[in-house]
Amino acid sequence: MSRPEKHSLTLGRHRTSVSLEAEFWVAFREIAAQSDKGINELAAEIDAARGTDTGLATAIRLFVLRHYRTR
Repeated sequence: MSRPEKHSLTLGRHRTSVSLEAEFWVAFREIAAQSDKGINELAAEIDAARGTDTGLATAIRLFVLRHYRTR
């Protein structure tokens, strides 16, 4: 595993930074492409569905994990 890399995302009109390991960024981009969505759109969906106790980076990691577990 690599060290987390920080990238900026736009959720609606709100800019935020998310730190994920390179492997998660690659997987997240692959899932977004398979869904015909941009990573900002997919991140906004994940953000809207996550609980207040879960950070966005954690929510994205769990989303990626669930995606590949259900394949």
